[in-house]
Amino acid sequence: MPHPSLQPDIYACFHATSCAGTDAKPAAPPGRRGRSDEGIIIAVEAPMDLPVLYADAQVLVVNKPTGVLAAPGGGPEQRYPHVPGLLQPQWGPLWVVQRLDRLASGALLLARTPQARRALGQAFEAGQVAWIFHALVRGNPAWGERVVDLPLRVNVGRRKRSVPDPRRGQPARTALRVIERFGSHALVEARPLTRRRHQVRAHLFAVGHPVVGDPLYGPGPLPEDPLPHLALHARRLVFPGPHTGHWHKVTAPYPSTWAAALDALQWEKALVDDDA
Repeated sequence: MPHPSLQPDIYACFHATSCAGTDAKPAAPPGRRGRSDEGIIIAVEAPMDLPVLYADAQVLVVNKPTGVLAAPGGGPEQRYPHVPGLLQPQWGPLWVVQRLDRLASGALLLARTPQARRALGQAFEAGQVAWIFHALVRGNPAWGERVVDLPLRVNVGRRKRSVPDPRRGQPARTALRVIERFGSHALVEARPLTRRRHQVRAHLFAVGHPVVGDPLYGPGPLPEDPLPHLALHARRLVFPGPHTGHWHKVTAPYPSTWAAALDALQWEKALVDDDA
């Protein structure tokens, strides 16, 4: 069965090995050459460990590390580096199409022209972009798959949290699927079907399985946690080319800290299975 709210074309691309159009060749930054993989994904070294996962004349997809802002921030966040500021000297003007939390990591889509920014924004609004997150959560969910349909009121209180509010909240839906269980933790796939601030984090907290290391929707990192930071990663991005209409699927490798964490959780899982 198709993933909830995935249109047929995007569903086919989501599950395909390759779906980028042959006329949408990735491009290295001006004056540089990169290595492409069948015209789909390009990996180019960038400043401050910002790997470029895909690039063409209209769009750029980077693997954002945790702690870096997706776009320039105000107030206390002014002290943090942001993706456009780090990449513009090399790539020219960039526009963030959809923000990714500073503490999260993973695939971030940027437009390289105002026209591409408008087209990609419209694609997001029309549900033509699939942004798939992986989250390590606390506990062992009783469900395998579910859709959380819980309105959220955003920017509540001094900490600007998103809180469930069926009466005054904005519609918010997130499709969840358990990928693997480890006993005290689980790896969950989350696909936001709407675009609300902190939606994935707020919904996982609301169903009793907060993201590991979340200081806003949970206690933050605990000694028994497998990761010392927010365990939320934008794993996969499927989107239509702004002018070609061809589908692109980009997968963002996990941060290095995730490899050790998943290895540790496999040991935990083996111990649980032995005791069963």
